[in-house]
Parts: sequence; structure tokens; C-alpha cells
Amino acid sequence: MTAILQVKNVTKRYGGLTANNDISFDVAPQEILSVIGPNGAGKSTLFKQIAGFVTPTTGEVIYKGSKISGLPPHKVARMGVVRTFQETTIFKSMTVRENVIVSHHLRSKASLLGFFFGSSQAKADEAEFGKSADDIIDFLGLQAIRNELASNLPQGHLRALGMAIGLATQPEIILLDEPFAGMNHDETMRMVALVRRLRDERGLTVLLVEHDMPAVMKISDRIVCINFGEKIAEGTPAEIQANPRVIEAYLGSEDAAIGM
Repeated sequence: MTAILQVKNVTKRYGGLTANNDISFDVAPQEILSVIGPNGAGKSTLFKQIAGFVTPTTGEVIYKGSKISGLPPHKVARMGVVRTFQETTIFKSMTVRENVIVSHHLRSKASLLGFFFGSSQAKADEAEFGKSADDIIDFLGLQAIRNELASNLPQGHLRALGMAIGLATQPEIILLDEPFAGMNHDETMRMVALVRRLRDERGLTVLLVEHDMPAVMKISDRIVCINFGEKIAEGTPAEIQANPRVIEAYLGSEDAAIGM
């Protein structure tokens, strides 16, 4: 199967520091692929390069045959590759529904002037975005809190809202930044089920960076492990759990660190 995303020999240097060194891997359509590694391994830098927030020093990122590395994030997002954040894209003074509606701005056909003067295209956009927001809220099971201020939401609902904001842009690939962080076991399992539904019911390709290794092992089709900026392993969860280099990177603590 042809890859939907290709990371080709990506290297990122900051002066004398090499954050990523010659990293390559492919992602298949509708695959759930996780990027793991100890703190400081270079996972976030890699994600930023895929999403357009950082330009590789060398190497390139290819999406559906086109080079996207070096493009600004909003252009990468318009093409269909969207990165979600933990909380930074959420307007705490707005309701859940208002947050999701605002997040449709990349799909606007009307100009800013049109929205200001209430043009017919702006009104059509607003109606479409409201309907789409309600559909996303229903899909994610957030109906009961649609009118709740984001500032009042617990951690699990904040993560789901961040996902809703990403879905509003109609991505083909969604990059999830620590989607299970700060959650208890039950919240994590609900979020694992939700991420699976993104792939199974919405047809999305999912890349995630995550530290919760039991959740990663449960949800992933494949895993890429990096350490000190280099890819040290790639494979299925079972292959990663048994890989000596991965075990060594996690200080040999298989049970606690990599979910064995």
C-alpha cells in the first residue's frame, strides 16, 4: 500500500545540538502510528517538522506525493495534516460549541470583510460551521457539555475538545500530542476508544506522541521509537516490547516503562 506520509532522512540541528538525526519512516493510510521515546528524545521536534512548525535542516516530509516540509503550518493544515495541542488552542472563555465553530476558520469561503458586514457567503459559512460543529460534538460524545465554558472542563473533556478542534479542519492525518496525559485509567481507556473511532469511523490516519506506554501498546498498529534524536526501532507493539534497544533506552524497566 502506498504511504500517505513519508518522513525521509529528517535531521534538525540547533547550532551544535542535533535534535533529530536522519529519521525515516512511512505511514500507511488509516494507520495508527505512535512515536515514543524517553524525555528529551526528540519526539516533539519531529512532530513540529511534520506539522510545519519547524523546518528540517536536511531531509523532507512528503504528504500524498507532495513535499510539505518548509511550508507554514496553516498551509500544511489546509492540505490535510493537522496537529492538536494539549490546551493551547482552546479559548477558555468560550463554550465547547463556540470553540469548535471558531476552529472551522481554515474552511471559510467568505472574507474577513464579509464576516464583518454579514455577507450571504459569511452567513452560509456560519450555518455550515454550526452544523459541522454539532456533528463533531455528537461524534465525540460531548453533547452534555456543548454549552459548558471550556474553563470549567476536566482534563479528559479538554483533551476531547482539543480533538474536536482538530476535526473541524477536516484533516486526513491528525497528529495527537500526548492525548492521554493527566488522565486516570478509565479516562485513558475512553480516549483510546475515541482515537480508534477516528480511524475506524472517520477514516483518519493517526500519529501520536505519548508517554503512557500501556495505552500506546494497546492502540498502535505500529510504533517508532527514538532516543537521543535517532530512530532506534520500528515495528508492531509486540516487536517493540521485545526490542533490546528499546528496553535499554527505557533503562531496562520493561514492566514500568514499556508496558510489558
